[in-house]
Amino acid sequence: MTLFRKLTAALLLPVCLHAQPSPPQPVGPVPTKAQWEWQQMEYYMFIHFGPNTFTNKEWGHGDEDPKVFLPTRLDARQWARTARDAGMKAIIITAKHHDGFCLWPSQYSKHTVRESNWKEGKGDVLRELSEACQAYGLKFGVYLSPWDRNHPAYGTPEYNTVFANTLQEVLSGYGPVFEQWFDGANGEGPNGKKQAYDWPLFHQAVYRNQPQAIIFSDVGPGARWVGNENGYAGTTNWSRITTEGFTPGAGAPATRVLNQGEETGRQWVPAECDVSIRPGWFYSPDTDDKVKSVADLMSIYEGSVGRNANFLLNVPVDREGLIHRNDSSRLMEFRAARDAIYGRNLAKGQKVVASNTRANSVNFAASRLTDGDIDTYWCTNDAERSASLEVQLAKPARVDRVLLQEYLPLGQRVKSFTVEVWDGKAFRKVQEGTTVGYKRVVKFEPVTTGRVRIRITDAVAAPVLSEVQLFAAPHQ
Repeated sequence: MTLFRKLTAALLLPVCLHAQPSPPQPVGPVPTKAQWEWQQMEYYMFIHFGPNTFTNKEWGHGDEDPKVFLPTRLDARQWARTARDAGMKAIIITAKHHDGFCLWPSQYSKHTVRESNWKEGKGDVLRELSEACQAYGLKFGVYLSPWDRNHPAYGTPEYNTVFANTLQEVLSGYGPVFEQWFDGANGEGPNGKKQAYDWPLFHQAVYRNQPQAIIFSDVGPGARWVGNENGYAGTTNWSRITTEGFTPGAGAPATRVLNQGEETGRQWVPAECDVSIRPGWFYSPDTDDKVKSVADLMSIYEGSVGRNANFLLNVPVDREGLIHRNDSSRLMEFRAARDAIYGRNLAKGQKVVASNTRANSVNFAASRLTDGDIDTYWCTNDAERSASLEVQLAKPARVDRVLLQEYLPLGQRVKSFTVEVWDGKAFRKVQEGTTVGYKRVVKFEPVTTGRVRIRITDAVAAPVLSEVQLFAAPHQ
């Protein structure tokens, strides 16, 4: 070997010794930046408000006198303050429900707040709410129903343009919109006809004005309905489905697909779980004493956010234009209960031992699982489809929940896992599950232990987890 080659080899040796392995390649469809940010919002408020609030109906017929809409103390800042204090990240409002009534003075309708006596026809609920959300650090979203039981053009080709213009009006006039909520309801209009919805036209209107907005419907494309209005995702929940050949509403995929997703789905369309804090979606004085309990809300939270979905909780505004004290009080109680359980991660900063680490690199070490950072992760070598992780606590503690998170920018991978605890002599299985996704909460009977082991028993590709957390509910 020449002197030049020897010197070159000597210079390159330190580089080779310190070179770090590359991260895993993404597997399957993965979230867009907007979808990844949306998933991390986790929990936000739905508000149903309109003429139905005053007529005690869930679905208005579109023939209601606009003057029935007359809140006496409307305060959007109270709504936003309540949402913020409840730990929510956003508010989505029914800007136009099936009755066609617009909560803003739309130039494309004669059935709006302009025709009501509220603020002498000069009010704009969307303006007040969007400004309130901005003031309280919340994101703002809108629901607009394409079904319109009032508009005379509904049921004709002209109506699709009318609705697209309506979307344009809302999405260009009230600042950033994080989510555009569509349902697939498609009934008859005032002329007795149904409408053939032009979904591509509607989506164009959204993206032209709010390119980062998440479009929600049965088939997304940003987020999907979970297949029920009870707030629960499937115990198996993939963020993937195949949307070709399906449409919102009657043309939606099977309920099982909406609820569980599809392991081999070709599009990334995560689930959102919608449910109301009361039996109905709009306010009714008949349900003032029927607000869901803290236990019910906790069960729904763990069955939505804890199953790889977002939690959209409807809190209807009452006839005064306020969130009723029964609802707001329950939201604060729920916040306190959530904080009591999930406010202290017992695994934070604790030692984790992994059966396999990618190239034994510190960049992908098991310590990343307990650093509290969602953007760092542990992973295995590419050939691995199973692995074990043991959290070793500095001293034994009472535990009844394990929270797992995958690093979804690299795809959803885990197909099955078990949770085991050390009983002083051996590891004992206390729970098992299938998918993980953004978050998976696993509950089991309380146990005092110093060692918790998670065994990933199958995966579609090398497992990649960002967090393992341990929690315990307060003693009752």
